[in-house]
Amino acid sequence: MKILIMGLPGSGKTYLAERMQPILKAAWYNADKVREMANDWDFSPDGRIRQSLRMKSLADFEKKHGRIVICDFVCPTFETKNNFDPDITIWMDTIKFGRYEDTNKMFEKPKNVDFQVTEMNDTNHHTIAKEILKNV
Repeated sequence: MKILIMGLPGSGKTYLAERMQPILKAAWYNADKVREMANDWDFSPDGRIRQSLRMKSLADFEKKHGRIVICDFVCPTFETKNNFDPDITIWMDTIKFGRYEDTNKMFEKPKNVDFQVTEMNDTNHHTIAKEILKNV
């Protein structure tokens, strides 16, 4: 199962992923760590597409081997989300503007999500993980 935690920079994606990972016993890929490993800090439209395909490849590997995988990344456009092709989408809708103006301008609010988090708290990760585990 591929879980996408998406949202603007600073919305709490990594915070949520870090707390859900041990509950779900999932593999976890953070976009910044993946970019660091690839030494690819290109945030152009092409660079973002390349990153979505890179994240998809890692997630597909884990899913193919029967693991739940969490990937947290901005995933700013419909194209990048479609490229990743998540089984479950969690949208961190906790802020209206991130710290990078170029990302704010290109960010397309997702149309279909499984969970929409509108506030950060200490229970979101438990609540969402419990719902996900019902369907595993």
